[in-house]
Amino acid sequence: MTLEPTGRLVPTPTGHDLVLTRVYKAPVEDVWASVTEPERTARWFGPWRGQAAPGRTIEVQMLFEESAPWLPARIDACEPPHRLAVSTEDEAGSWSMELLLAETDGTTELRLVHHLTSTEHLGETGPGWEYYLDMLTTAREGGPRPDFTDYYPAQKAYFESLTT
Repeated sequence: MTLEPTGRLVPTPTGHDLVLTRVYKAPVEDVWASVTEPERTARWFGPWRGQAAPGRTIEVQMLFEESAPWLPARIDACEPPHRLAVSTEDEAGSWSMELLLAETDGTTELRLVHHLTSTEHLGETGPGWEYYLDMLTTAREGGPRPDFTDYYPAQKAYFESLTT
Protein backbone atom coordinates (compact mmCIF):
# COMPACT_ATOMS: atom_id res chain seq x y z
CA MET A 1 0.00 0.00 0.00
CA THR A 2 1.32 3.43 -0.90
CA LEU A 3 0.35 6.84 0.38
CA GLU A 4 1.69 8.42 -2.78
CA PRO A 5 -1.21 9.50 -5.01
CA THR A 6 -1.66 7.32 -8.09
CA GLY A 7 -4.65 8.94 -9.79
CA ARG A 8 -4.50 10.05 -13.41
CA LEU A 9 -6.79 12.49 -15.17
CA VAL A 10 -7.77 11.47 -18.70
CA PRO A 11 -9.65 13.88 -21.01
CA THR A 12 -12.89 12.54 -22.51
CA PRO A 13 -15.42 14.03 -24.96
CA THR A 14 -17.72 14.93 -22.03
CA GLY A 15 -15.15 15.99 -19.41
CA HIS A 16 -12.48 13.90 -17.71
CA ASP A 17 -12.02 10.48 -16.17
CA LEU A 18 -10.20 10.18 -12.88
CA VAL A 19 -8.52 6.76 -13.03
CA LEU A 20 -7.01 4.98 -10.03
CA THR A 21 -5.52 1.49 -10.16
CA ARG A 22 -4.68 -1.22 -7.66
CA VAL A 23 -3.23 -4.68 -8.33
CA TYR A 24 -3.97 -7.81 -6.28
CA LYS A 25 -2.37 -11.25 -6.37
CA ALA A 26 -5.77 -12.92 -6.49
CA PRO A 27 -8.21 -14.29 -9.04
CA VAL A 28 -10.63 -11.81 -10.57
CA GLU A 29 -13.61 -13.57 -8.97
CA ASP A 30 -12.19 -12.98 -5.49
CA VAL A 31 -11.53 -9.29 -6.12
CA TRP A 32 -15.02 -9.01 -7.67
CA ALA A 33 -16.49 -10.43 -4.46
CA SER A 34 -14.57 -7.79 -2.45
CA VAL A 35 -16.27 -4.99 -4.38
CA THR A 36 -19.77 -6.48 -4.74
CA GLU A 37 -20.69 -8.64 -1.74
CA PRO A 38 -22.22 -6.51 1.07
CA GLU A 39 -20.41 -8.29 3.90
CA ARG A 40 -17.09 -7.69 2.10
CA THR A 41 -17.78 -4.10 1.00
CA ALA A 42 -18.61 -3.38 4.67
CA ARG A 43 -14.93 -3.99 5.51
CA TRP A 44 -13.61 -1.13 3.38
CA PHE A 45 -16.43 1.11 2.13
CA GLY A 46 -19.73 0.17 3.69
CA PRO A 47 -22.50 -2.40 3.41
CA TRP A 48 -25.29 -2.12 0.89
CA ARG A 49 -28.90 -3.24 0.84
CA GLY A 50 -31.53 -3.76 -1.82
CA GLN A 51 -32.07 -5.84 -4.93
CA ALA A 52 -28.91 -5.45 -7.00
CA ALA A 53 -29.39 -5.59 -10.77
CA PRO A 54 -28.77 -3.29 -13.73
CA GLY A 55 -31.30 -0.47 -13.73
CA ARG A 56 -32.10 -0.90 -10.03
CA THR A 57 -31.12 1.31 -7.13
CA ILE A 58 -29.51 0.01 -3.96
CA GLU A 59 -28.51 1.89 -0.81
CA VAL A 60 -24.89 2.00 0.26
CA GLN A 61 -23.88 3.02 3.75
CA MET A 62 -20.89 5.34 3.74
CA LEU A 63 -19.60 3.64 6.87
CA PHE A 64 -16.37 5.62 7.12
CA GLU A 65 -17.92 9.06 6.58
CA GLU A 66 -19.21 11.36 9.30
CA SER A 67 -22.63 10.10 10.51
CA ALA A 68 -22.31 7.01 8.21
CA PRO A 69 -25.14 8.08 5.85
CA TRP A 70 -26.99 5.77 3.46
CA LEU A 71 -26.64 6.83 -0.18
CA PRO A 72 -28.77 5.63 -3.10
CA ALA A 73 -26.69 4.16 -5.93
CA ARG A 74 -28.12 3.18 -9.31
CA ILE A 75 -26.53 0.15 -10.94
CA ASP A 76 -25.97 1.20 -14.53
CA ALA A 77 -24.14 -1.98 -15.60
CA CYS A 78 -23.07 -5.22 -13.94
CA GLU A 79 -20.94 -7.63 -15.95
CA PRO A 80 -19.45 -10.11 -13.45
CA PRO A 81 -16.59 -10.38 -12.78
CA HIS A 82 -15.20 -7.57 -14.93
CA ARG A 83 -17.33 -4.41 -14.84
CA LEU A 84 -19.59 -2.62 -12.39
CA ALA A 85 -20.94 0.84 -13.27
CA VAL A 86 -22.91 2.90 -10.76
CA SER A 87 -24.20 6.44 -10.46
CA THR A 88 -25.20 8.42 -7.39
CA GLU A 89 -26.80 11.75 -6.69
CA ASP A 90 -26.91 13.71 -3.44
CA GLU A 91 -26.40 17.24 -2.13
CA ALA A 92 -22.79 17.08 -3.33
CA GLY A 93 -23.91 16.46 -6.92
CA SER A 94 -24.11 13.48 -9.24
CA TRP A 95 -21.32 10.97 -9.75
CA SER A 96 -20.84 8.27 -12.35
CA MET A 97 -18.15 5.65 -11.88
CA GLU A 98 -17.00 2.21 -12.93
CA LEU A 99 -14.92 -0.58 -11.46
CA LEU A 100 -13.07 -2.49 -14.18
CA LEU A 101 -11.28 -5.73 -13.33
CA ALA A 102 -8.88 -7.76 -15.47
CA GLU A 103 -6.90 -10.87 -14.50
CA THR A 104 -3.58 -11.98 -15.93
CA ASP A 105 -1.79 -15.06 -14.57
CA GLY A 106 -3.54 -14.96 -11.19
CA THR A 107 -3.06 -11.22 -10.69
CA THR A 108 -6.05 -8.89 -10.92
CA GLU A 109 -5.90 -5.23 -11.84
CA LEU A 110 -8.76 -3.12 -10.49
CA ARG A 111 -9.35 0.26 -12.11
CA LEU A 112 -11.73 2.74 -10.56
CA VAL A 113 -12.88 5.22 -13.20
CA HIS A 114 -14.78 8.25 -11.92
CA HIS A 115 -16.39 10.05 -14.88
CA LEU A 116 -16.18 13.78 -14.19
CA THR A 117 -18.12 16.55 -15.88
CA SER A 118 -16.09 19.08 -13.87
CA THR A 119 -12.70 18.96 -12.14
CA GLU A 120 -13.79 21.60 -9.62
CA HIS A 121 -13.56 19.32 -6.56
CA LEU A 122 -10.75 17.05 -7.76
CA GLY A 123 -8.55 18.09 -4.80
CA GLU A 124 -11.08 16.49 -2.46
CA THR A 125 -12.35 13.64 -4.64
CA GLY A 126 -8.97 12.19 -5.61
CA PRO A 127 -7.62 11.76 -2.08
CA GLY A 128 -10.95 10.21 -1.06
CA TRP A 129 -10.70 7.50 -3.72
CA GLU A 130 -7.04 6.84 -2.87
CA TYR A 131 -8.11 6.35 0.75
CA TYR A 132 -10.98 4.01 -0.10
CA LEU A 133 -8.89 1.89 -2.47
CA ASP A 134 -6.20 1.58 0.20
CA MET A 135 -8.98 0.59 2.62
CA LEU A 136 -9.88 -2.17 0.13
CA THR A 137 -6.25 -3.29 0.05
CA THR A 138 -6.13 -3.39 3.86
CA ALA A 139 -9.42 -5.31 4.00
CA ARG A 140 -8.00 -7.88 1.58
CA GLU A 141 -4.45 -8.14 2.92
CA GLY A 142 -4.73 -7.21 6.60
CA GLY A 143 -2.83 -4.60 8.54
CA PRO A 144 -3.85 -1.34 10.14
CA ARG A 145 -6.62 0.68 8.54
CA PRO A 146 -5.31 3.83 6.82
CA ASP A 147 -5.92 7.23 8.39
CA PHE A 148 -7.80 9.67 6.15
CA THR A 149 -5.63 12.57 7.36
CA ASP A 150 -2.70 10.94 5.53
CA TYR A 151 -4.65 11.48 2.28
CA TYR A 152 -6.44 14.76 2.79
CA PRO A 153 -5.23 17.44 2.74
CA ALA A 154 -1.83 15.83 2.04
CA GLN A 155 -2.75 14.78 -1.54
CA LYS A 156 -4.95 17.75 -2.41
CA ALA A 157 -2.23 19.71 -4.25
CA TYR A 158 -1.29 16.67 -6.35
CA PHE A 159 -4.84 16.20 -7.61
CA GLU A 160 -5.35 19.92 -8.20
CA SER A 161 -2.16 19.95 -10.27
CA LEU A 162 -3.66 17.38 -12.66
CA THR A 163 -6.04 20.04 -13.98
CA THR A 164 -3.28 22.37 -15.22
